[in-house]
Amino acid sequence: MPSRLPADCLNEIFDYLEEDKPTLHSCLLVNRLWCKISIRILWRNIWDLKYSVTYQHRPKVASAILSTLVACLPNESKELLYKNGIFIPTPTSKPPLFNYVAFCKVLSICEIGRIIDDTLEKIPITSQSLKDRKSLIANEIIKMFINQISSLKLLMYYLIKNIPYDISFDCFFGARNYLINLSELGCNSNLPSEFFDQITQICHNLQSLTINFENEISNELKKLISLQNNLKNLYLFAFDGGDWTNIIPTLTKHSNTLTKLHLYSDHDDNLPLSFVSLFPNLQEIKFSFSYVGTQFEDFEKLQNVNFPKLQFLSIPYQCPKPEYVMRFLENNGKNLKVFYTEENNRDLNLSIAKFCPNLINLFIVFSYNELDVLKTIFNNCQYLESIKIWCGDGFLSEKEVLETVAKYSPKNFRELKIYNDPVSELLPEDLESFFIIWKNRTPKKSLTLIIIKEYDSNLELNKENMEIIEKYKKLGIIKKFETKEYGEDESKNYI
Repeated sequence: MPSRLPADCLNEIFDYLEEDKPTLHSCLLVNRLWCKISIRILWRNIWDLKYSVTYQHRPKVASAILSTLVACLPNESKELLYKNGIFIPTPTSKPPLFNYVAFCKVLSICEIGRIIDDTLEKIPITSQSLKDRKSLIANEIIKMFINQISSLKLLMYYLIKNIPYDISFDCFFGARNYLINLSELGCNSNLPSEFFDQITQICHNLQSLTINFENEISNELKKLISLQNNLKNLYLFAFDGGDWTNIIPTLTKHSNTLTKLHLYSDHDDNLPLSFVSLFPNLQEIKFSFSYVGTQFEDFEKLQNVNFPKLQFLSIPYQCPKPEYVMRFLENNGKNLKVFYTEENNRDLNLSIAKFCPNLINLFIVFSYNELDVLKTIFNNCQYLESIKIWCGDGFLSEKEVLETVAKYSPKNFRELKIYNDPVSELLPEDLESFFIIWKNRTPKKSLTLIIIKEYDSNLELNKENMEIIEKYKKLGIIKKFETKEYGEDESKNYI
């Protein structure tokens, strides 16, 4: 009889697969024990599962999630929906095999609203207004989560147009114990003051805080920020004229604990950036400004500030001025492990080679005549393992990039990401030549090749190219090949 690993060992092993959803799904079919352990992990953050599929399949997945949640509702909640003419089909007439909701560690009010919005038009409802229907379903699901979750790690509560605004706060804070260990909170700045007041009474140990700034910033929100004991990660988003200026004085308490700061704005107001200098222990800084042409002059005050622990830096297109960034890299580039820039500037690219010798991951844009700059970066950044490069009209060609990577990339290089603009023009003979050279490199490293696209990639459609890729996968030359939509490959930690 074959030996059987105990459940606690399987739990530890499966924990390492948390980001590998396909493997976890395959484990569901082995036996009941494997199924139970996999389900626990998959349902920790069921909202992440919704976005692990392609765009066209999301409505189907949203419907499946909502049906499962409705199946888990207590009988009184189901009866309430029936009485109000709301009939949501469930996967089976029998009770669910597991108490899925109890496995959750993440509660997303906005995602509950989204899955309701995605599927409501297909559900036969005979009474009440659309807003009342959404509110009723959402409140019953939220009450179930609150009553079933023993310890919540992440709460996301964003007001968007598809989310019912009349969430019952009485039920939301009815069972306080589930919020005691809350470590991450995401919210709008204009949520009712009552929400922030209640959260402040319960949670003093938030490590991560995300705020979407609207026009209103209450004193209760400032108090919530001020009373946290060990805030490490802060993400500030300014939408439609929103502004984080009013909370800057409140942030000073966290000057020594904050290690990660992301700032995002979608408008052209000259929002303050110099307050970043308040946090000398930052390890990760990400600026993201979608308004093209904004220079954010306030960054000038940061160019001479030293962040001795900084390892991750992300700078958006045309913001700030390249000369400011170059000076910033001169002061802070030595310890950088990850650098992301969409700015297309030769001098800035050369400064990366000069000031950032310890880079491991890099996203960079080269003009069509800057192949020498790429070679210089490979020569000076000997620890580089991964690079993402923009290819296409006005930029380096895929063929040039492949040849240069094969011949000049450092010995530990293992991952190439190519963004095609607009589509791949790579010929089979160029691809074959690249893999032959890569095969003969010393030391030998299996390569991960990722194509990033906004449109259908010609590389995928070219049968001969795909046959070459499969050939070198079988030989072990390619570790992994995949295509992704633009933006899908980015995360908080790596490019």
